[in-house]
This record gives sequence, C-alpha cells and structure tokens, in this order.
Amino acid sequence: MGRKFALTYLVALTLVMAGALIYGFSVGDFWKDGGELLDNPWGIVSLFDVYVGFFLFIGWVCYRESCPGIILAWSIAILLGGNVVSGLYAVIALFRSKGDTKLFFLGDGANCSSETEEA
Repeated sequence: MGRKFALTYLVALTLVMAGALIYGFSVGDFWKDGGELLDNPWGIVSLFDVYVGFFLFIGWVCYRESCPGIILAWSIAILLGGNVVSGLYAVIALFRSKGDTKLFFLGDGANCSSETEEA
C-alpha cells in the first residue's frame, strides 16, 4: 500500500465520519437521543467501545509526539471531536511523514523546544 492509497483511505474515512456527525446533529436531538442511548445496555457498550478507541488512538499520539502541550491539545480535541479529529491527525501525520512509514507510525522524536542546545 502506497502513500496515495493511505491518504485516500484516511481522507475518505474522515469525511464519512464528518458526514455522519453532520447528519446526526442536523436530524437528531443530541440530548434526547443520547439519553435513550444511555438507557440501552448496547448503547453503553458502544460508548465504552468508542472511548476505548479514542484512548488507544491517544496512546499513538503520545508515542509519536514529544511535546506535552501538543499531546494534551490533540488528546482533548480527540475526546471532544471524536474520530473526525483522529482522522485529521492521521492525515496530518501522513503528510508530515512524506511517505516514510516509520516516520508516520513512530514520529520524528524531535524535542518540542524550539531552542537548540549550544555546545
């Protein structure tokens, strides 16, 4: 699988999730339907599934990034924005990796400080 396929895949999934969210917010009642979701055992299981997935993804962000501020910002964004934000992070990581698989998955290990150490 090449970079072009990965980019198409990530962008498509991010757009599908964004479309689903737009549909849900425009047609449904978030507070009413959310309450019904919590009354259903499978609704609760689905929420656990979603949030465990968020935390798994946040683990990847923590592994890739070295700056606590960046990790915190992406983590909060993922917990509030869901998989649309996760998809955006993955697309950005793919662009920054320039096709280098190791860089995509592991990050560059750069220090988060913009200052350079002097010898």
